[in-house]
Order: sequence, then C-alpha cells, then structure tokens
Amino acid sequence: MTQKIIDTMQEQMSKSVSFYKKELGSMRAGRANPQLLDRITVDYYGSQVPISQAANISIPEPRVIQINPWEGSMMKVIEKAIQASDLGINPTDDGKIIRLMVPELTEERRKDLVKQTHKLAEECKVSVRNIRRDAVDQIKKMKKDSAITEDEQKSAEEKIQKVTDKITKEVDTVTAEKEKELMSV
Repeated sequence: MTQKIIDTMQEQMSKSVSFYKKELGSMRAGRANPQLLDRITVDYYGSQVPISQAANISIPEPRVIQINPWEGSMMKVIEKAIQASDLGINPTDDGKIIRLMVPELTEERRKDLVKQTHKLAEECKVSVRNIRRDAVDQIKKMKKDSAITEDEQKSAEEKIQKVTDKITKEVDTVTAEKEKELMSV
C-alpha cells in the first residue's frame, strides 16, 4: 500500500525533472540546437503547432539552424513567428530555406543564463519537495487511520527521503552540466 504512494511520488518527481530538462534544452547556449525552436508555434491549417511539425529542421554547421518548410507558403509565417519570439535571432531566407545564425554569447549573457538555470533548478527542487510533502502526508494519514503500523510509516518515510535525495542529486547534476556547457566558450 505504501509502495504505491512511493511509486506515484517517484513518477511525479521524474516528470518534474523531465520538464526541467526540456526547459534547459530550449535555452540558447551559443551553439545551434533544434530544441531552441520547440516553444515557437506557427499557424498551420488553423492549428498552432511547433515549427518542427511544419518544416524540416537541420543543423548544417555548429552555429546555423536550417529550416526547410514543407510548403512555400509557410516561409513568411515561420519567419514572423521566429521574429516575434524571445529568441533574439533574425532569420534570413533565400526563398526556399530559412537560416538562423546563432551568435556567440557574451560573458554577461552567459552569466545571466547560468542564473536562469539555477532559478529553474530551484523551481524544480521546490516541486520535488512539494511532491515529497504530499507523499509523507498520505503516509501519516494512513498511520492515523491505523492502516499501517508505526514501523511501516518510518520505513516508508525513509524510502520517500531516499527517492527525494536521488532526484535532487539528479537535478544538481543536470544543472552542473548545463552550467559547464553555458560557460564553455
């Protein structure tokens, strides 16, 4: 019975970490990365879809993102969406292909991105702690309702803490990797 609570908690924590990793992936680190475009949507036959569902995205060079729309009519729509986004990159096109030149990051911008990374990491950790708190509350309620013994409660709380520590360590590792990536020139 307590194992189900722990499994559910672990699944929720993993989702928080996955979301955190996805957010970090869309952060510009001075090199071309197709994930930069994941948050940008375009109107494609009446639906808002990510650019990747309306065009082929490739990385021909380390600092160039190439977007090849599936239909010529999408060129201007994709360009406008990129210009309206918070990417800060101006697209250039030759009539068939859109190119995004990813500029080198300044030292100041790198430090800002590291701060942003730490902020996102803290938000993820808060989410993990809230999930842990909810799981512990469920265990305590089960003990109060006499559904489990005090030993079972202690054991479950220890398992919950171990899972929480493991997930928090994973967040720290991902953060350190991203910081290293951002600060490398």
